[in-house]
Amino acid sequence: MKFGIATLLLVSGAAFAQNPLPATSREIGQLFAALESSRCEFHRNGSWHSAQKASEHLHQKYDYLLEKGLVTSTESFIELAATKSSMTGKPYLVRCGNAQPVPSMSWFTSKLKELRARPADANSSE
Repeated sequence: MKFGIATLLLVSGAAFAQNPLPATSREIGQLFAALESSRCEFHRNGSWHSAQKASEHLHQKYDYLLEKGLVTSTESFIELAATKSSMTGKPYLVRCGNAQPVPSMSWFTSKLKELRARPADANSSE
């Protein structure tokens, strides 16, 4: 009987996994757009990649997290997908121009703060 209840709980939990709220999806889309238009480079697993390649990689991670119902906020996307390698645990870095590389978590969090500081009508046009 215990097995049946545990199975039921697992199945019902999976059924309740939801997509993020529209505002969260919009913010994450805006973060992808900011990355793609940034001309910054993205360091992961020992190599520097273009912003476009980084975006492609993070989109794959995002899609996986969505399937698992793990993206509950924009911050959870940053933490789970855009901060470090899932395989090696090594942090991602972002380098823009001649500036020193910064942890990607800092870069994405800063961009998110900028997005949220904009007037609402400016955010809805992207």
